[in-house]
Amino acid sequence: MATLTEPQPLLLDTQLLLWWAIEPKRLPAAASNLLTDPAQPLVLSVVSLWEVAIKSSLGRADFQVEAAALRLGLLGQGFRELPLRADHALAVQHLPWIHRDPFDRLLVVQARVEGLRLLSADGTLVAYGEHVQTVG
Repeated sequence: MATLTEPQPLLLDTQLLLWWAIEPKRLPAAASNLLTDPAQPLVLSVVSLWEVAIKSSLGRADFQVEAAALRLGLLGQGFRELPLRADHALAVQHLPWIHRDPFDRLLVVQARVEGLRLLSADGTLVAYGEHVQTVG
């Protein structure tokens, strides 16, 4: 957990990651302010890379990005990579069914298990509690 002198690391959901990397003008102002703070630690989950790879391979128009290039670009901007571990996958079993998207559910439990704050544009996710912050 973060101390008073260091901000709590932000785990970005896939939509915000894509906007940050490809269409920064689509980012809500609140998200942009957080992401441009040089003192703010930022986290990239491999769950988001997995989601981009799957949806891109399906030809989804909103996911036309190479997952490997996205990863390299975000790591180059200082994002820390968070792997998917068994304890994350197992925690999904106890997560209430507020949201059905399996990728978002994994991101929520990763934020809980790792003591991160999940930043999302999806207002539904805030019902999962203190580890989720919605913007815009």
